[in-house]
Order: sequence, then C-alpha cells, then structure tokens
Amino acid sequence: MHLDALNALLADRFSCRAFRTDLVPREQIEQIVASAARVPSWCNAQPWQVVITSGAETDQFRDALQHEASHVAPAPDLPFPTGYSGVYQERRRACGWALYKAVGIEKGDRRASAQQMMENYALFGAPHCAILSSPAELGPYGAMDCGGFVTAFSLAAQAVGVACIPQAAVAAHGAFLHRYFGISEDRLILCAISFGYADMDHPANAFRTERAALDEVIDWHE
Repeated sequence: MHLDALNALLADRFSCRAFRTDLVPREQIEQIVASAARVPSWCNAQPWQVVITSGAETDQFRDALQHEASHVAPAPDLPFPTGYSGVYQERRRACGWALYKAVGIEKGDRRASAQQMMENYALFGAPHCAILSSPAELGPYGAMDCGGFVTAFSLAAQAVGVACIPQAAVAAHGAFLHRYFGISEDRLILCAISFGYADMDHPANAFRTERAALDEVIDWHE
C-alpha cells in the first residue's frame, strides 16, 4: 500500500512550467522542507540549505535575475555537463521537442525557443523560489546528498498539491546569486526550485516525459 502511494506521487509529479500567482502558506512550505530533510545523507551531514522567496521578494528577484541572464554569461559554481551523447542526448531532445510542441514552437524557430528558454529566469511565473546550496568542502558527495533533497522536496510538494520545477539554469549565475542573497562563498549553489500552484490551463503544462524501461536501467548479476 505504501509503495502504491509513492508510485502515485511519482506518476503525478511533473516539472511545472507555468504557475498561478497564489502564495503557498508558510506553514505548508515548512512542512515540505521538513519532509525533504528526512532523506539520507553521507554521515548524516545534511548539507542542504535553502533560501526561499515569497511574493514581492520573488518578483524582485525574478526581475534582477532576468536582467543578469540577459547581460552576463553563465558561470555556475558546479560545472555543467560537458556533453550529452547517445541515449542521454535522445532523451534531452525528446523533452525539449515535447515542450516546444506543447507551446506551439516550430522546429527551427530559434527566436521563439530562446524566448521559452528565458522563461527559466522568469521562474515560469512561480510565486516562490528556493535556492539550494551545499558546503564546497563536501564536493560531489554534498551535491549528491542534495539531489535526494530535491527529489523529496518535489514529492512532498506534490503530496500537498504544490507544483515545482528544479532549475539548473538559475544556478548558472552563481556569482549573482551569492551577491543577491548573501550566500557564503564557501557554499556551492546547486540549483533553484521554483514552486507554487500549477496553472493547468497553460499549454506548457500539457506534456509529460517518458521513463526508460527497466532493462535500460538494471544490469543484473545473479
């Protein structure tokens, strides 16, 4: 029964790319974060810390981030992937084309695709944003632990009817985020999670991504 409930959350969860303006009550945000913080971490270090914005603070941050992204080249604290090849490239393209199809962007329309990319820096209209960081000294293992936090945050949010989208694009402007929020330089900014209530009438929320079959995931040794 418990696995069925978990699978239902996983099946219903999606990366929300259009939000309503309604604020999530602070008590509910605290519940989501408290649930996410129950995930395992190396030596129980619990490296995650989040800066969370709400309402007018989110709007001010959104405006500043869009200005930064329009004028300054990306420079993330944690290096981005050096490439996508094979099946990883196929999956990435499939996700991108599904989004473009949903919002009516034709293949080859670079202007429209660039505008859609800029929606990342508008936080897709979300009324809240969480900026996630980990101690730099913990390196990849701190980042890995925080990946568990992101997953649990997404599922806890889904459980209470709150939609979200983890965003690497926001973390591409690490220096700006350190300055804007006063995040210590001894922490790595890993990602953002924009969240709120989904606008289910928006076409950007009308598609879902596929998942690989188990034989692509498991290498059995019996």
